[in-house]
Amino acid sequence: MGPDRKKALFASIKQDLPASIVVFFIAVPLCLGIALASGAPLFAGIIAGIVGGIVVGSVSNSALGVSGPAAGLTVIVLSSITTLGSFQAFLTAVVLAGVFQILLGFLRAGILGYYFPTAVIKGMLSAIGIIIIIKQIPHAIGYDADYEGDLTFLQADGENTFSELIKMIDSVTPGAIVICLLAMAIMFVWEIDGIKKNRILKLLQGPLVAVIVGIIYQLTTSAYFPGLSIGESHLVNVPVARDITDFFGQFTLPDFSYVGKSVTWVTALTIAIVASVETLLSVEATDKLDPHGRSTNNNRELIAQGTGNMISGLIGGLPITQVILRSSANIQSGGQTKLSSILHGFLLLVCVATIPFVLNLVPLAVLAAILFMVGYKLAKPATFVEMYRLGWSQFLPFIATIVGVVFTDLLKGIGMGMAVAVVILLRKSFKNSHVLDVHESKNGDKHVKIILAEEVYFLNKGSIANELNKLPDGSTVTIDASRSVSIDHDVREVISDFRKTAKTKNIRVNIILDPIENSNGNSRSVKTDLINA
Repeated sequence: MGPDRKKALFASIKQDLPASIVVFFIAVPLCLGIALASGAPLFAGIIAGIVGGIVVGSVSNSALGVSGPAAGLTVIVLSSITTLGSFQAFLTAVVLAGVFQILLGFLRAGILGYYFPTAVIKGMLSAIGIIIIIKQIPHAIGYDADYEGDLTFLQADGENTFSELIKMIDSVTPGAIVICLLAMAIMFVWEIDGIKKNRILKLLQGPLVAVIVGIIYQLTTSAYFPGLSIGESHLVNVPVARDITDFFGQFTLPDFSYVGKSVTWVTALTIAIVASVETLLSVEATDKLDPHGRSTNNNRELIAQGTGNMISGLIGGLPITQVILRSSANIQSGGQTKLSSILHGFLLLVCVATIPFVLNLVPLAVLAAILFMVGYKLAKPATFVEMYRLGWSQFLPFIATIVGVVFTDLLKGIGMGMAVAVVILLRKSFKNSHVLDVHESKNGDKHVKIILAEEVYFLNKGSIANELNKLPDGSTVTIDASRSVSIDHDVREVISDFRKTAKTKNIRVNIILDPIENSNGNSRSVKTDLINA
């Protein structure tokens, strides 16, 4: 990296460093929780977080995206480890998945990311915000039965998103509620203009101050007020290595003897496809949240993710995707460049290796308070009002995505939103295939003019056939194809069939053609078919 690029990378370090610290504290329990739910060693989640920050952050050109282990892959990871028979065999599949993703990047498959409608992306962001808020309520009161980072409706603890709220009532921890409220108060105060503009205080993020206060609270209450103290089960739980040998012993190598088995390749391909889709969704969402309006190269992002997955698999980590929750936290904490993602990876590596006992003093209730703020900013009421004002064609896919994501999972919810968007698109295509002009002459004859659109697809044949079949006997119809560049065979067939039946109804049919051919000459031949039929 040249001196100019280094200078550019560190140009916003005053904003990127505090943001990276906030993302780091959020990432630690998420990495551990996802590893736990995946049936993998806890340290595998930390490895994925480190690689996602340092490696993917360095290769990617996403300014604000943060990568790491994703909750959307937990079911796949859990079933794959069982199917393959060992975690080492699964790591081989992760390495191969990385290879597949790099190939997808070079094949320019990233273009698929541009086909997600804005309404669906905004619905996904709002849905994740709602889920974050609901899922963090139990953690805020000290009920931590479900793992951190769970975004699915049906939970690993046997409950669902809403039944968990009932179950938690019998397990309230006073200390967790106190520190959660205190953390929220601190973050609220830090939003006051006087604090934000203070030369010294503005260098610290409110969430970072809340975490520091949470550690102090835990140390103080444990020593002097045990009744308000928080038990170990409600704190971050990073694996603690006894020495350097024990630390490096937590890294695991893949078993490449499984390369020759078809199930390994199937697993790898599944991981590559799902991870790539989740990444592209997150990239689109993150770019929309970027206050500077920057755009990520999707193909390069797939190559970056593939590189990260290869390295993560080689040293014992979980699969990696870009993750919207951490990316959102990065943006809301003031991150400006990809340096914040890279620094959060280095913080994970250094702190887990040297001071895990300090991390294990952080109450999960404090992190719940931080995530409440993240969730609210993702699901602001103003977004719902904005989407409603844009009309039903935007609002319906938006709401369908929210309902789908909240009550199923991310990919199924996106699928539901896309399905609604496609139905609306087809309906528009059905209605917009032609313009109808109807008038009557002095002698009472009815004249109908059907002006075909520039592109007429097979989807339009139903609406055109409907108009033709409604024509009364003895009328005159003019089909104006002068604007059309392409008319699908199915539509030409409908017109051809109608011309045959029109004679029996005494309907006169006129067809207007454009006398100028298009560049490849197909337009004239297509329209000639209408006359010759």
